[in-house]
Amino acid sequence: MSDKIYSGGCLCGAVRFEATGPAEKPHTCSCRFCQQHTGAPTAAWVEFPAERLQWTGTGGTPSTWRSSDYSSRAFCPACGSSIGAIDDEPVVALLIGGFDDPADPALAPQYHSFEDCRPGWLQVETASGEE
Repeated sequence: MSDKIYSGGCLCGAVRFEATGPAEKPHTCSCRFCQQHTGAPTAAWVEFPAERLQWTGTGGTPSTWRSSDYSSRAFCPACGSSIGAIDDEPVVALLIGGFDDPADPALAPQYHSFEDCRPGWLQVETASGEE
């Protein structure tokens, strides 16, 4: 297991996180929950077990809204930035755009979920080269 620390946070900096690697299941998703949570036609995610994630900012843990019977969407209560999803498993899926280094190769999406909900005008390529 890689002990690399991945850090990031919200737009205003109040909600910050540090996640200990490895980064798991980096992917894009076009489901309606992700679209409405982010305001984008596709969201890019990476997962970490909850025990490998610490909330480090002055704002503490993000606010949440229960979006399904197994998950809550996380966001900054100060600036409203979408942070991710906190699942009951317990897994935390963080939005890749919130990382300090979103270009890190370990965060490159490997697959696309809910492709059928993706607008036809949007092309999404994964690290494996698949659309």
